[in-house]
Amino acid sequence: MGEQRNKVKLFEHRQVRAEWDEQAEKWWFSVVDVVALLIDADYQRARKYWKVLKGRLADEGNQTVTDCYQLKMVASDGRMRLTDVADTEQLLRLIQSVPSPKAEPFKLWLAKVGSERLDETVDPELSIDRAIQNYRRLGYSENWINQRIKAIEVRKALTDEWDKSGVQPGEEYAALTDLMSKVWSGMTTREYKKYKGLKKENLRDNMTNTELVLNMLAEVATTDISTVRRPQGFVESAEVAHEGATTAKVARDQLERSTGKSVVSKGNAKSLGFVRQSGEKGSLADATRKNR
Repeated sequence: MGEQRNKVKLFEHRQVRAEWDEQAEKWWFSVVDVVALLIDADYQRARKYWKVLKGRLADEGNQTVTDCYQLKMVASDGRMRLTDVADTEQLLRLIQSVPSPKAEPFKLWLAKVGSERLDETVDPELSIDRAIQNYRRLGYSENWINQRIKAIEVRKALTDEWDKSGVQPGEEYAALTDLMSKVWSGMTTREYKKYKGLKKENLRDNMTNTELVLNMLAEVATTDISTVRRPQGFVESAEVAHEGATTAKVARDQLERSTGKSVVSKGNAKSLGFVRQSGEKGSLADATRKNR
C-alpha cells in the first residue's frame, strides 16, 4: 500500500478520505465518509447506517460490497484508525443500495452507462464513435484523435495475434505489454505512468505524438513478425515481442541522435495542453496525445 494519502473533495464542501494503492493502481475510499455524504449525516450516524446496511446486504448475499477491505486512516481525533474502504466498483454498487436524493444522479448515470454498453455489444462501432466524442470534449486535437484511434486498431490486431498464439488475456497480455514498453522506452507501463505523474489515467492518452507512434511501431512490428513466425504460447510470443519492440527502440535511438533530445517525455495530457484545465473555456493549444 503506498504512503500517499489524499482527501478527495465531493459534493460541495464535504470530503472523503481516500488512499491510492500503487500496487493495485486504484483508489480506496472510506465507506463511512461516502455514506455520510449520501444521507447527509454526521460520522456517528453514518457509521450506524453503514453497519445496518452492511448486514442487510450480507443477508441478501451481496458480497461485492460487504467483503470490504480495511485500512488505517486519519480519524476526526487525528489518530490512525481502521476503517472500511471500498474501490470504485464497490462504491458504485453501494450507492445503488442507498435511498437518497444525492445518490439518484449516480443511479441515473449508471443506468445510462449500462444502456450504452449494451448498445455497444450489438454495434461495437458505437464505442469508437463515443471515444472520439469524449476526446473532442476533453480538447484533444483532431490530429491526435486520429492517431489514437489508429493506435486502438493496432493494439486490437496485436491482441488478436496473441490469441492465435495461445497467449492468455490478463496477466500474460500485461507481461508482454510491459516487456515491449521496457525494450523501446526503458520503462515498464507502471514505471512509465509514474514518470508522467499518472495514476488511473490511460498511458496512451498521455503520450506525445512521437511516443504514441513509437509505441504503435513496436506493436505493428510485433504483429507482423508474429504473423510470419507463428509463435506458440507465452515464451515464444515474448521472444517475438522483444524483437518487435527492438524495432521501435532502434527508431527511437536514431531520432534522439538526430534531434539531440529524449523522445520519452515527462509531460502528460494536462501539462502538454491536450485537455482543458478545470474552468478553462475554448479550444486547446495545438498539441497531440496521451497514453495508458
